[in-house]
Amino acid sequence: MKLVCSKANLLNGVQIVSKAASNKTTMSILECIMIDATKGVITLTANDMDLGIETIVDGEILEKGVIALDAKILLKIVSKLPDSDVTIETDSSYKAFITCEKSNFTIIGKSGEDFSYLPVVEKEDSIVISQFTLKEVVRQTIFSISDNDNNKLMTGELFEISGDEMKVVSLDGHRISIRKINLKETYSPKKVVVPGKTLNEVSKILPGGAEDEVKISFTSKHIVFEFDDTTVVSRLIEGEYFRIDQMLSSDYETKVKINKKELLNCIDRATLLVKEGDKKPIIINITDGSMELRINSISGSMNEEIDIEKQGKDLMIGFNPKFLIDALRVIDDEEVDLYMVNPKAPCFIKNPEESYIYLILPVNFTTVS
Repeated sequence: MKLVCSKANLLNGVQIVSKAASNKTTMSILECIMIDATKGVITLTANDMDLGIETIVDGEILEKGVIALDAKILLKIVSKLPDSDVTIETDSSYKAFITCEKSNFTIIGKSGEDFSYLPVVEKEDSIVISQFTLKEVVRQTIFSISDNDNNKLMTGELFEISGDEMKVVSLDGHRISIRKINLKETYSPKKVVVPGKTLNEVSKILPGGAEDEVKISFTSKHIVFEFDDTTVVSRLIEGEYFRIDQMLSSDYETKVKINKKELLNCIDRATLLVKEGDKKPIIINITDGSMELRINSISGSMNEEIDIEKQGKDLMIGFNPKFLIDALRVIDDEEVDLYMVNPKAPCFIKNPEESYIYLILPVNFTTVS
């Protein structure tokens, strides 16, 4: 095989697919990127058997062929090459010679015969949304998946399609994030749970143009994302997702309207006194026209007041400050509405249309006079 392409094109392709190369495996072929120049285009593929990514790179094929190269080594080499054309040539013993201006590398490759290409997925159902929308929806929900493998379903996000609406849900046992978006067309009902790792990687490699689209296809076991010259195939998480509708309530005893930036900045300042891993709650005291926030830690204490609009009862309630910060950071509205019942019941942050809903469980606290 012999091919030539620009460093920029090659680096972009390698960066995209290397996200699906395995880091921990006894099968070294899964740590590789397959470079396939047998079909008239240069295709790069990586596949760790759960997540597979394939992309096409612009370049010139001088001799057809195929080789698998270690993803980490290839990425390091290409990223350090001069900004010029790169030539990759292979011999019959699977050595790859990478040349760029006066730089010459030789790396040992592998035969492509053992490589697992992306599974051929019979795309039963597909939807089309803008790249920008998908990127935003992931950003606004991904923070509340669990990183604990004890409950696999919590490590993924629910994608639920009903008519012309798509709902994306994540939860970790302490909070729930929900985003709803309107689709351009009407689709048949669908419910799948997509691994958080897949959504993180798709979000990173999506260019995210508002005018550019991504096609999402579903089967019983896989989800496929297709955009530009890239295809991402991922296994789904199997199992029945949690019945979150039972956890959502429209009842409230206290409603607060507050400037989002003021609240976020105030909580941010409060956490300056909290060391990493120290679970000190932020205590919120809601009275007419005012919200007092205070925190006490080994390092000291802080309290601050913010003007609010309040409906209903006065309330004192405690939260993990990180959970409030995570939700407020991804809300684009200037003002937010908080709905609460009592110090033991969840707080809801949502807009009137309920296109976003963030449920956060309170924490116990002791008041110090």
